[in-house]
Amino acid sequence: MDAIVYRQYSGESELPHIMALVQHELSEPYVIYTYRYFLQQWPHLAFLAYPSHSSDPVGVIVCKQSMHRDRTNRGYIAMLSVHKSWRKRGIASTLVRRTIEVMKKHGVEEVVLETEYDNSAALSLYESLGFIREKRLYRFYLNGKDAFRLVLVVPPPDLNGEEVDHSKPLPIRFLAPARMITIPPLPYDSDDEVSSR
Repeated sequence: MDAIVYRQYSGESELPHIMALVQHELSEPYVIYTYRYFLQQWPHLAFLAYPSHSSDPVGVIVCKQSMHRDRTNRGYIAMLSVHKSWRKRGIASTLVRRTIEVMKKHGVEEVVLETEYDNSAALSLYESLGFIREKRLYRFYLNGKDAFRLVLVVPPPDLNGEEVDHSKPLPIRFLAPARMITIPPLPYDSDDEVSSR
């Protein structure tokens, strides 16, 4: 079995390889500007996997990290693709783990992604890494398929170098962000009877 070498994205010369892998393996079409949006702003969050004997990558992950709604430092996995003939070798999980480790160095609090609701291999991979299904997104993809949004809450690092006591609750600021929906106000009719209370 060939050894796999993992490298951080190093520039535009790798873009054709990334595009070929993603277009061949994923159902969602992306234009070159989508790739550049991620790769030019967050090149440190893109990794490629190469067989030790080849200059053609067999796996890629492309991500971003930014503040979400000015409250949460959120990582986002935009694209993860491994060539069919190189699957079941731990390449995808290694790409995800490497990227999350870089995100942690930049203070990530949660990592999110979407995947097709019936992609059992992807769901199994992400769930094995601790992601949970947040919600189902109906007709999310251009092909009409639904998606699941998956979320991984990243615990804060121990800043003092001391052992973390996992029996104590985390401070409120480190708990998972609330997943709330807006409930529209009920119509008010001034002619309604007033409560006797």
